[in-house]
Amino acid sequence: MKRLLAGLLAACIAVSLTACSTGGGTDASANAVSGEPTELTVFAAASLTETLEQIAEDYKEIAPDVTLTFNFDSSGTLKTQIQEGADCDVFISAAQKQMDQLDAAADASANTEGLDFVQSDSRLDLLENKVTLAVPEGNPKGIDSFDSLAEHLQAGDILLAMGNSDVPVGQYTQKILTHYGLDEAALANTGCITYGTNVKEVTTQVREGSVDAGIIYATDAFSDGLTVVDEATADMCGQVIYPAAVLKTSAHPEAAQAFLDYLSTDEAMAVFASVGFSPVS
Repeated sequence: MKRLLAGLLAACIAVSLTACSTGGGTDASANAVSGEPTELTVFAAASLTETLEQIAEDYKEIAPDVTLTFNFDSSGTLKTQIQEGADCDVFISAAQKQMDQLDAAADASANTEGLDFVQSDSRLDLLENKVTLAVPEGNPKGIDSFDSLAEHLQAGDILLAMGNSDVPVGQYTQKILTHYGLDEAALANTGCITYGTNVKEVTTQVREGSVDAGIIYATDAFSDGLTVVDEATADMCGQVIYPAAVLKTSAHPEAAQAFLDYLSTDEAMAVFASVGFSPVS
């Protein structure tokens, strides 16, 4: 009888310890104990491709039962896909505009459609990037600054690659053109501007030498080994801030929040910093 009672007591203790070990925390950590797989879908600006793919590998050690699936594209395209009902747990935009358009807590002047997809208390400014002027190998036109770019555009003797108007890098470029008093439509009509649907397409045009210069992010220039001849100031185009948030439509909000929290850790920030991102100052 004593042996039976001892056995029952040991079993109760084991159950109690198991319950304690799985209580609290995010469902990502709970899944790591229980072995239940969770798939998170992350929509992220194309300029985050290399860093997030590396971070996904690192995150396997933190949450081995969480699978990260990425959808990389321009922030405008991703915003539209979310609005149309695409499955998404975490959204990381390359500009505040697209996040604001989905966030009911944003100012009505930004959230013009009254969309309510963002879990506002999860939203944070994750990263800062820089807008740069990159040239192809050999720099055939000798463009060495934004001032030089403006002079060549006024002369109409170069071809510049920039993002479309619905792409954050294109919107930053439009501000730079306005800063120099340049008419984008007129330049496009005279064949001085060509477009890309996201920053990766603009980067490719520069790398292949099909254009004389391109305006892209510092991180994309670094990842592709391109020559950067100038960096835009905040006066020219504002700060380049990447906001991130969990979406209200997430099927796994706790696991999504756990991953978002991880992106702010020193380990993840070191990966971002390796290609030129920095914490928001």
